[in-house]
Amino acid sequence: MSELTRLDVIKIIATSPAKGVILRGVDLSNLDLCALCLAEADLSYANLSNCNLSKADLNKANLSKANLSYADLSEATITGANLSEANISGADLRTVNLANSDLRKADLRGANLRGAILTGANLWQADLRDTTMIYAELEGAKGLPVNIQEFLKGKT
Repeated sequence: MSELTRLDVIKIIATSPAKGVILRGVDLSNLDLCALCLAEADLSYANLSNCNLSKADLNKANLSKANLSYADLSEATITGANLSEANISGADLRTVNLANSDLRKADLRGANLRGAILTGANLWQADLRDTTMIYAELEGAKGLPVNIQEFLKGKT
């Protein structure tokens, strides 16, 4: 469990340079970080499991190898972000904007991507088993398996 609080994270953001906060490898699990601006943040290897990141700005953030399992990312903006090899299993990604994001080798098992925007996203070798992608926008997404229906719950 995280020893940091939402207020601690807000203070870190406020005192960081304009190009994004560095929280690499930090345990932020179970925190309420909804609607925070974490654009261009380095959150690689961070533990964000069960975190509330709904409506957060994570544009161009580095979330590679981060643990986002069971996090609430609904309505978040995560365009152009690096989520390669991230654990996003069981996460709520409803109506999230992941346009042009890197999701190579990400674990998305059981994630809810209903209405998500994945245009131009790279999903090469992403684990999409039991992922819900009803109404998701997949135009231009790269790396989708030819037999994608076998992996997804619901219709794309």
